[in-house]
Amino acid sequence: MLTLIRRATFNRFLELLPSSTLSHARTGIRMTSVECRDQVVPKDEVVRFIEECMCKAGTTPEDARIVGHHLMTADYRGHFSHGMNRMQMYVKDIEVKITDPVARPEILTDFQAIALVDGKNMLGQVVGKYCMELAMEKAKRFGIGMVAARGSNHYGICGYYTMMAMEQGLIGFTCTNTSPLMAPTRSMKAGLGTNPLSMGMAASDNDGFVLDMATTAVALGKIELAIRKNESIPEGWALGSNGEVTRDAEEAFKASLLMPLGGSEHSSGYKGYGLALMVETLCGILTGSNFGPNIRAWKTSDRIANLGQCFMAINPEAFASGSKERLTILLKQLRDLPTSGEKPVLVAGDPERQHMKKVDTEGGITYHPNQLKASEEFAKHMGVQPMKLVSKSTNF
Repeated sequence: MLTLIRRATFNRFLELLPSSTLSHARTGIRMTSVECRDQVVPKDEVVRFIEECMCKAGTTPEDARIVGHHLMTADYRGHFSHGMNRMQMYVKDIEVKITDPVARPEILTDFQAIALVDGKNMLGQVVGKYCMELAMEKAKRFGIGMVAARGSNHYGICGYYTMMAMEQGLIGFTCTNTSPLMAPTRSMKAGLGTNPLSMGMAASDNDGFVLDMATTAVALGKIELAIRKNESIPEGWALGSNGEVTRDAEEAFKASLLMPLGGSEHSSGYKGYGLALMVETLCGILTGSNFGPNIRAWKTSDRIANLGQCFMAINPEAFASGSKERLTILLKQLRDLPTSGEKPVLVAGDPERQHMKKVDTEGGITYHPNQLKASEEFAKHMGVQPMKLVSKSTNF
């Protein structure tokens, strides 16, 4: 009986998610903007909520903390498509037993600066943290460290692992393959994933370059958010079921045919396609994981994901001295370039820094009313305390 009740509650929660009942974003229950516009969720409270949900799902407290901090960081940096928005998917994968919540990674090959790791079908964030820590250890010893993983799962934002290396004075790089969602140039069927990548290096005065991008025109989560907000999507993001470019978010999600970075062929979309294939080579081909169209479809539960991932750490002091100072100069030169309009020139990482400053000023993360409602329903399903909202700080 308890199982049936929990399943019914979970089904009710799924109705609140755009990935389950797309039309619900237009007709379902919503919290009004008036109820939420002056309220935020403190970062520690976000971590607490995710951590308790993951523990209830069967993870260890340590792993739950890893996932909680990772997803909070995504939202803190403004990447809401890969933050708390993804937590329910992880719990569902554990509940249907296609992710192992208590496995531990295993090193299969360890040779000087490189290693191959079997993630044992663990939570992707746990595999990712383990692999980047190993890559950093090797970089400090050999000048460079590269660790590739197979048997992993969705690991969140790439930039999280890049920033781990940056905090240690290292250059960080990571990429991952994903479920097939990209329609390669001239195709009307998905053959590669969004295959995101990230590279970052710290500069002086807490500045730095942090690139974190999908090789598709956009991540699927951005289309999910457009559905949740009842918005259309820009032309060049996705194809519809007929293989034609669409601006309808629901149709785009239904077809799940994202366009490569650059969009159509005439606007150089083949370059995004090429980058995705580069990532697939490092992650799928090199590791022995599933690859390309052989990876399970997004959000299906018929088999394990077996994703491949790549992590690199480089010690800049092993090369020409003064690289940090040169990067500082370059970033300033780029930002100081004359502009074609009123908006300033930015470098990768600037929008995230601006969002984090806003969060810190307001005392917490601002979530869309539908996300708050979905999280409240999910708290009931998991039997945990829902997130506590606080008033935005007015000390600014």
